[in-house]
Amino acid sequence: MMHGSGSSLRLSTDFPASTSSRISPLPLESTSRSSSNNVEAIRPHAPWFHGNVSRETTERLLNRRADGTFLVRESTNFPGDFTLSLACQGKVEHYRIYQTAAGLTCDQEEFFANLIQLVSHYKREPDGLCHRLLTPIVSDLFHVAAHADIEQKMAFFRASGLSIPSADIQLGDVIGHGEFGDVLMGVYRGQKVAVKRSKRLVGGVADELLDEAKFVVGLNHRRLVAIVGVVLDDVDVGMVTEYMANGSLVDFLRSRGRHQLDRRQLLQFSIDIAEGMVYLESVGVVHRDLAARNVLLDAHFTAKISDFGLAKDVNSPSGDSSAGKFPIKWTAPEALRQSRFSSKSDVWSYGILLWEIFSFGRVPYPRIPIQDVVRHIERGYRMEAPEGCPQEISRIMNDTWHLNPNDRPSFIQILQRLIGLSQGYGL
Repeated sequence: MMHGSGSSLRLSTDFPASTSSRISPLPLESTSRSSSNNVEAIRPHAPWFHGNVSRETTERLLNRRADGTFLVRESTNFPGDFTLSLACQGKVEHYRIYQTAAGLTCDQEEFFANLIQLVSHYKREPDGLCHRLLTPIVSDLFHVAAHADIEQKMAFFRASGLSIPSADIQLGDVIGHGEFGDVLMGVYRGQKVAVKRSKRLVGGVADELLDEAKFVVGLNHRRLVAIVGVVLDDVDVGMVTEYMANGSLVDFLRSRGRHQLDRRQLLQFSIDIAEGMVYLESVGVVHRDLAARNVLLDAHFTAKISDFGLAKDVNSPSGDSSAGKFPIKWTAPEALRQSRFSSKSDVWSYGILLWEIFSFGRVPYPRIPIQDVVRHIERGYRMEAPEGCPQEISRIMNDTWHLNPNDRPSFIQILQRLIGLSQGYGL
């Protein structure tokens, strides 16, 4: 976003000019104030959104907070716009978020469809802010809004511009089956898509599908399966995503095997997934269900992470961290025993995923009954590396399986090791 040495984000002018004289505000474009950022629709999905809170209250909330602590509020002097307030180096900086015909923007160069995507971007990198967004100040209003019913969640997608009329999608064959129901191939605006569909009246299932969809809306990375929108009608609820032509990684590994896939290809899958996990780690998201069955391959055999039904934002206080059915053979011991989920529990799962990749899709712990897996792990048992597995991959696996989460590497450290290994394969 910072294209020139003199480029900078504009500080908000909803406070006295003397405090913002070092950067002059851009003129506000003539825009139509659409409902795409309706504040009531945003609130159930944005713990950092404080609505119409004053600058004075904001500075009191952020005073003496760690760098990167932030909140978003409605602009005081520019109705329809917003202000991003951020603690940095002992001060509180305020950045105006303009609502324009092209979308929301802080700098008139990069635009976002909604506040959730904007915040997600600045969580990943500062891109002109004084600091990357790290820890939100959670609004008191969020604790109530987080428990929105299905009708309120549907209103969010309609308000955010992500609702797709069912008549606009041509549905095709069933290409898979998921926790929520069938997955169908479809065509939307001339492009192939996948539609994960659920009946609205099936108790809780449609509600959970919408929870997953609204979670994915705030994520944006080339190694994650992208959401296109949501279909809402009287009978079905459907999450529409990009179409992944080569299906799940586990099915691909099992159908090809070692005679068709070489180490170079397996390593590339491992790097693709690690890149996606570095991103999730950077924005404070724990996947909690990382496995080869939840990685999909596109037409170019690029691996992308999918299935965020169990995912959790570590900065969000809402929800029960222990809720959900977690896969025992892929889940870290501290997560199973004490519900302690973190990026380091995802690292454990990634080690299991590496084992799946280099064993060509075998089920982990093949000779141990599922009810005995955790007990064996706590007593020191670890799986042997699959036949033909490179030594460095074996070392990474074992490093991810330290019983103490603090002893496991971060995803950026794992990625660096994989890239180093890939240089010997000409990747």
